[in-house]
Amino acid sequence: MTARSPLTAAFRGLYSLRALATKPVYWFYERRLRRKVRVGGKLPQHLGLILDGNRRFARAAGVQREIGYEFGIDKAHEVLQWCLELDIPAVTIWVLSTDNVARDPEEVAHLMKLFDREARNLATDPRIHGNRVRVRAIGQHDSFPAHVLNALKELEEATASYDGMLLNIAVGYGGREEIVDAVKVYLEQQAQAGATLEQAAQALRPDDISARTYTAGTPEVDFIIRTSGEIRMSGFMLWQSVYSEFYFCDVYWPGFRWVDFLRALRDFQGRRRRFGK
Repeated sequence: MTARSPLTAAFRGLYSLRALATKPVYWFYERRLRRKVRVGGKLPQHLGLILDGNRRFARAAGVQREIGYEFGIDKAHEVLQWCLELDIPAVTIWVLSTDNVARDPEEVAHLMKLFDREARNLATDPRIHGNRVRVRAIGQHDSFPAHVLNALKELEEATASYDGMLLNIAVGYGGREEIVDAVKVYLEQQAQAGATLEQAAQALRPDDISARTYTAGTPEVDFIIRTSGEIRMSGFMLWQSVYSEFYFCDVYWPGFRWVDFLRALRDFQGRRRRFGK
C-alpha cells in the first residue's frame, strides 16, 4: 500500500478534530433520522453515487488537490460501510469519467496510482470478504497503465463468486460511450449470427441494449446522488437512469456526512415513483 504523506495525515487529524467537535450536535438527530429511514419504506435497490467536489474541497481548505482525493477515498470507504449497514443490494460509484482522463497528465497519473492502491486494498478488505461484496470495474480501460489493469482484474477475480452487495466502480466511464459500446456488441453478435445490417436494425429493441450495457444483469439504478452542488448528470448511466430519482447535495464529496446520506434516503422514501404512468 502506498503511504500517505505527512501533510495528508496532519490535515486529516485536524479535520477529524473539527468533526468530533460538531458530532454532539448531530448525534441525536442522526439517531432519529436513521430510525426513520429503517422503518420509513423501501430503500434503493441500486444506488448511484457521483463523487463530485474532491478538488474544490481541497481548494476551499487551502490544501493540495491530492489531499482532496485522499479524503474522497476515505469517504468512499465510509459510505460503502453505510450501504452495507442498510443492506442496499447494488451500488455504482463514479470515480473517473472519460472526460477526466484528458486532465493534466500529472493529476491523471496520481489518480492511476490511487486506483492501483485502492483496488489492492479492496481485494484484501475484510468488509468486502465478510459481506461477500462482488466488485466490478466498469468503463473503458484501454488507456490505463498495466499495473492498474492488473489491480482491477485481481479485485474482480477475488470477489467474482460473491453473492452479497454488488459494487460497480465506474472508472474511465462515460454514459455515451457505454451506449455506443453496447450497440457495437449487438451489431457484432448479429453479424456473427449471419444477419444483415438491415435485419439487425429492424430487430433492435431497447432490451437488446440493456443486455449489453456495462451493468447488464443489475437492476436499473433507481436513486442517484450527486454531491458538490452541481445540478447535472454529466453522462452518468444515461441508459439505466430513465426512471431514476435524483438528489443533488450541496456539500463536496469528502464532506458528505452520514446525516446527509440519511436525508437523501428519506427524500427518496417520500417520493412516489410512477414510471411514466
